[in-house]
Amino acid sequence: MTDDPPPEPDCLEGALHPRVTPKLYGQDTAEQTFLTAFDAGRVHHAWLIAGPQGVGKATLAWRIARFLLATPTDHQADGLFGAPDPVTSLDIAPDHPVARRMVALSEPRLFLLRRPWDDKAKRLKQEITIDEARKLKGFFALSAAEGGRRVVIVDSADELNGAAANAILKLLEEPPAQTVLLLISNQPSRLLPTIRSRCRILQCTSLSPDDLTAALAQQDVDARSDTSTVSALAGGSVGAAMALISQDGVALYQRLAALMATMPKLNRPDAIALADWAGSRSADGRFSLALDLIDLFLCRLARAGVSGPPMPPAVAGEDATLQRLSPDLRAARGWAALQQTLGAEGRHAMAVNLDPSAVILDMVLRINGAAQDLAAPERHRPHDPSPATGRQPLSS
Repeated sequence: MTDDPPPEPDCLEGALHPRVTPKLYGQDTAEQTFLTAFDAGRVHHAWLIAGPQGVGKATLAWRIARFLLATPTDHQADGLFGAPDPVTSLDIAPDHPVARRMVALSEPRLFLLRRPWDDKAKRLKQEITIDEARKLKGFFALSAAEGGRRVVIVDSADELNGAAANAILKLLEEPPAQTVLLLISNQPSRLLPTIRSRCRILQCTSLSPDDLTAALAQQDVDARSDTSTVSALAGGSVGAAMALISQDGVALYQRLAALMATMPKLNRPDAIALADWAGSRSADGRFSLALDLIDLFLCRLARAGVSGPPMPPAVAGEDATLQRLSPDLRAARGWAALQQTLGAEGRHAMAVNLDPSAVILDMVLRINGAAQDLAAPERHRPHDPSPATGRQPLSS
């Protein structure tokens, strides 16, 4: 009996891997930007595919890689009958030899740099190590079996450790001939400035509700019963939507919103019950999702104090709660500051394996404490300017 293969670090649990995802939704602009450069003979040696998590960046990278490896390098050369027609799509037939080899991860002209499996700890490593990056030297030392281009996919560049990032930087500074590097990043601002400056940007955007629904259907996920809530909370991210659907995220947010509606007179038994449910160690991923949803609620609170509650509301009554708890700019700034603080503490709690239920309960109590001050604009208007801004707060 053989062991199960290790999980792939660049694939969401329960989702199709980007290399076998049939269709890319919502990123026509980014795809056309690349095709325009290709048709003009200006394919840069490095592309930074940036955008929110879960919107199809990796799928786009695999589409580009498949297209480049399956398209002859002399495609753009003028022949007997002049220049070829412009390319209008990155699509490559599924039965193309390159496509089949890429599905099997056996294409010799493609190198995939991603987090490795730790045999001793029996888990994925938390970063892309220098040992993985050094394997690129062997990849470039081998002559490609079919000649032509070579492609390197880095998924994701955010996970490169310092030494690995410097190795990639050296490669960007002295790129081998006929090589294209595709770096995927959720947070490009955190990359080395020298890496960013040597890449051309392909910006991916959040999906529209229609594209999100279509992308979920492609993943064999049915979100029809909770379409409005999933769309409002997922922020146009297929990955976020799948996590919400698979981990009872809609029910979790409904309970969280109902609890917030009682603030600043917190219903403590309900708070304890929510913390126990969301922090259950038997529910894989729910703690992480709970932290994400608390972070999201605080972000929506901050936005409500600036421009009004986000519309449409994610759940019934949420808009009234957001408006009451965040009535003005002063409140918005307070919620934004708390969001940053609790977000950092939540990441630390996960890293050091603190008790999930205790962490969530502590967060809820601190949010309730903040609500006692921030949800009371009448103390600052109309005669007393907001102490946070020195101006009259925005009306609710």
